[in-house]
Amino acid sequence: MLDMKFIRDNPEAVRRGIKLKGEEDCLDAFLNTDRQRRVLIEEGDALKNRRNVLSTEVTKRVKTGEDISSLKEESRKIGERIAALDEERRSLEAKHHGLLLTIPNLPHPSVPEGRGAEANRLMRESGNKAKFDFSPKSHLELGETLGILDFARASKIAGSGFPLYRGAGATLERALINFMLDQHLATGRYQEVMTPFVANSAAMTGTGQLPKLGNDMYYCAEDDLYLIPTAEVPITNIFREEILREADLPVCYCGYSPCFRREAGSYGKETRGFLRVHQFNKVELVKFVLPETSYDELEALVADVEAVLKKLEIHYRVMELCSGDLSFAAAKCYDIEVWSPAEEKWLEASSCSNFEDFQARRAQIRFRREGTGKSEFVHTLNGSGLATSRLMVALMETYQTDEGTIRVPDVLKKYTGFGHITAEGGR
Repeated sequence: MLDMKFIRDNPEAVRRGIKLKGEEDCLDAFLNTDRQRRVLIEEGDALKNRRNVLSTEVTKRVKTGEDISSLKEESRKIGERIAALDEERRSLEAKHHGLLLTIPNLPHPSVPEGRGAEANRLMRESGNKAKFDFSPKSHLELGETLGILDFARASKIAGSGFPLYRGAGATLERALINFMLDQHLATGRYQEVMTPFVANSAAMTGTGQLPKLGNDMYYCAEDDLYLIPTAEVPITNIFREEILREADLPVCYCGYSPCFRREAGSYGKETRGFLRVHQFNKVELVKFVLPETSYDELEALVADVEAVLKKLEIHYRVMELCSGDLSFAAAKCYDIEVWSPAEEKWLEASSCSNFEDFQARRAQIRFRREGTGKSEFVHTLNGSGLATSRLMVALMETYQTDEGTIRVPDVLKKYTGFGHITAEGGR
């Protein structure tokens, strides 16, 4: 969340940021409750000071034998008023905090302004689009023909939007996950973690999924637990309500998790195969860094994601998202998109975001400066490094042969144990 003092001192800058992101503007309601809250606090403090004065005066009069009935009556009325103010303040503070959580992070000044994907900025493109001397099949056709994907039977188990990998397909998926983890760990910058795959409301609020995205997640009310939409949530919350040492920063984690998304607002969008699923696998990268280094760390994060695609020899591009395409919590974000030869379109496979101190404020993650001893909020970043679902689309379609088989990228062969996927399996 944003700093309350910053919001009070810069309401128009906040309003502009809300508009650039296309979010609902609740700023006036927040500022109104903020003013009411401070009036109540001021009145309460004044009454408490008056009560202290009365207490001192009562003590004096008792010693001199003077009448104290009027002072006691005034003190009683003050106590009742303080109690009423405290109750009113608690109710108002709950509303105030709820409104604060609805105010999005502001776009970084370098972010291009715009409402949608057409305003996103192409940063670079790597490799060339695959060319075939035959009509390329889609990942669904390949998966069904080779017997490695079975969405029809998966729907019997869990409904539409859930994948079932079979045989060499399951091995290829596992190979991708292990390759990506090994790739990131080999840089020496990341420590591997494996977190719970569920998270409570406090954790979801800390990273900004709640309250905005509550309808897009699977929730178990009895336990107050959500199936995680991304490992960003549990990994970022590792340090919730903690103070780190400056000398320990940056802290960089990578971790695998399944991801679950109801996609409640996605009605009418493309849903075939892996293009939009409710469950997918992902290797996530999360960083806790010093504020002054966070934008350098963002570029390094993107480079780590690109390194995976380069080794897989997958055609991709990097897009800088415009203000209207940014997530609620991000100050700046790059999407890494892979090319689907059969769909003939770009598919988002990774988002790399700098949240600055937005998540850290919500989750109360600080660090202590060595020179001053002052505690400050860390900056948090995260990126998919990568999500396998759409990457699998690009991989299967890019590496297909005229015989209807799929070649396995060289870097994955040591993980799969085979170099081709055929109808008979891997060989």
